[in-house]
Amino acid sequence: MAKTLTEIRSLARSHTRTALNVLVGVMRSKDATAAARVSAANAILDRGWGKAPQAIETGDGDPLEVIHRIERVIVHPENPHSESL
Repeated sequence: MAKTLTEIRSLARSHTRTALNVLVGVMRSKDATAAARVSAANAILDRGWGKAPQAIETGDGDPLEVIHRIERVIVHPENPHSESL
């Protein structure tokens, strides 16, 4: 019987404390590989603080500049397709 997305999320969230304890255990384990320890540490940080922002680059290697602009346009009521300033 298929579970709904809400049921699956609820079930997964019910294991949050255990999952974090496992990640902390791997991060602290002297027997774990360095890669496993770093991966666990990153997972813990991502969940606690969110992922670090990523820059979006253009094709030439420069970061993409996002410009937000709000523009007010006044339209003449007799000719709604023309702009009047």
